[in-house]
Amino acid sequence: MSGFITPPRHVDFRAKKLFGGMGHIVDGAVAYMDVNGGGPTEPHTHEHDHLFIVTEGEARIRLGEREVIVGKDESFLVEGRIPHSVWNNSDGVTKMIGITVTK
Repeated sequence: MSGFITPPRHVDFRAKKLFGGMGHIVDGAVAYMDVNGGGPTEPHTHEHDHLFIVTEGEARIRLGEREVIVGKDESFLVEGRIPHSVWNNSDGVTKMIGITVTK
């Protein structure tokens, strides 16, 4: 449980900061990606950014020519102007939260 701490005056409690201030939250969604699932099939761009938080499994985010792996209890901010897509990178279902962010 790398990066988790027990805050002062807490018992049997572990927390991990996933993100700080980064703009205006527009909306959020939860997604379940089956094995080999994800998308879009062709990378896309847009004006807003996405904050992805993986709660189960592991996600592979394609960003132009590179890939970023995001594990359980980790987050990653995708800059919307970079061609991107997100895929399940595990042998089971990957569950993640996507938050749309504008600057």
